[in-house]
Amino acid sequence: MPLHKGPEKSDERPMSFNPFFGEANPVSGMTQAPPKHRLSDGPLPPSTAYQLVHDELMLDGNARLNLATFVTTWMEPQAGVLMAECEDKNMIDKDEYPRTAELEKRCVAMLADLWNAPDAGAAVGCSTTGSSEACMLAGLALKRRWAQRNADRYPARDVRPNLVMGINVQVCWEKFCNFWEVEMRQVPLEGDRYHLDPAAAAELCDENTIGVVGILGSTFDGSYEPIAELCAALDALQERTGLDIPVHVDGASGAMIAPFLDEDLVWDFRLPRVASINTSGHKYGLVYPGVGWALWRDSAALPEELVFRVNYLGGNMPTFALNFSRPGAQVVAQYYTFLRLGREGFRAVQQTTRNVARSLAERVAALGDFHLLTRGDELPVFAFTTAPEVTAYDVFDVSRRMREHGWLVPAYTFPPNREDLSVLRVVCRNGFSTDLAELFIEDLCRLLPELRRQARPLTHDKDAATGFHH
Repeated sequence: MPLHKGPEKSDERPMSFNPFFGEANPVSGMTQAPPKHRLSDGPLPPSTAYQLVHDELMLDGNARLNLATFVTTWMEPQAGVLMAECEDKNMIDKDEYPRTAELEKRCVAMLADLWNAPDAGAAVGCSTTGSSEACMLAGLALKRRWAQRNADRYPARDVRPNLVMGINVQVCWEKFCNFWEVEMRQVPLEGDRYHLDPAAAAELCDENTIGVVGILGSTFDGSYEPIAELCAALDALQERTGLDIPVHVDGASGAMIAPFLDEDLVWDFRLPRVASINTSGHKYGLVYPGVGWALWRDSAALPEELVFRVNYLGGNMPTFALNFSRPGAQVVAQYYTFLRLGREGFRAVQQTTRNVARSLAERVAALGDFHLLTRGDELPVFAFTTAPEVTAYDVFDVSRRMREHGWLVPAYTFPPNREDLSVLRVVCRNGFSTDLAELFIEDLCRLLPELRRQARPLTHDKDAATGFHH
């Protein structure tokens, strides 16, 4: 979450509202002006408080038109009702809410089966607030397992654990390495390769490597990293050196796409080197934010010493999470979605989303002004940049102008060694229909003549202009 500073003195104007909006007396309503940055002296009527908040939130972007986010922006009304019924249930109080805890357990079992755990009953896992927390937990398990194997020399001043990954990873991995004092070793981009190279990753490994992270669905362009090839490279490394390096698969998005649309792709627990997998239930798991999942192939992959057992809530409950109290609503919604769709339902929903992404990508390419980096045929996501001959505008101009029509399309620069490449990215989700895609392409076509008439791109500070923050 972003950090916030206190208000500037110039921002001390109190809030105001429509005087007709009150319980009975519009005259008294005219005199009420609650402060924005301190508690008011007295209460407001609930309808007045609601209207004040409601009116301010109207200035937020429309979530359904947000093509930057991977997070679910539409669910069925029945799911919303279930979530409202469970908002007051604390997920950690498993003894008080045993059925909610049971639904979480069932979800873990379903994911273990979906991801081909050798023994689904032996796999262990938990819900989290999202993939960021799930990645933290997976990283902690990798570090602790490495520390146990190297207890004769760690901790020591000259020994520092490291974690290998592509430079395209989500920022949560940078946080993990920073917070838990792990060296971050990153494979840079090269040419038209926009994610990790297995051989280069293996070369970065040594006796202090706690694991390698593979991304099943890069947020930068929607492409899958080659998890099987990564495991093969680490197998070869073990044969040469004896180093046994585990793999964690960050499947924040792809772990809920590949099992249904890419069944022949081997990326999951079928690979013995894969120790753990995470996903975001609130992305292509089709649930409102925030819920994630972390699974380990068996109990040996999750050190027992990391599991806390608490009994002051009424029962002896094992827990492994960074957060403690959180609502059970999202876990219940995840179980509802699994129950509602089943494998064939998920396949139909995800295939429709991929079809929309592919079709829209082709429409964008056909305009002639843009070059596609990806085509939406892995994650339902595609990235594109301006064609070499386009000099009048850049991707930041496109992003800014599309926002005028309500579309939130991120423009951003790629990481090293491709800082020269700036792109737009479109994330297609359930609820972004063919009709909405048609409206998107119509608005883009409407803007192109104006953009082509520009003398030059209008963006001067690309760092300030970027729309990519997650």
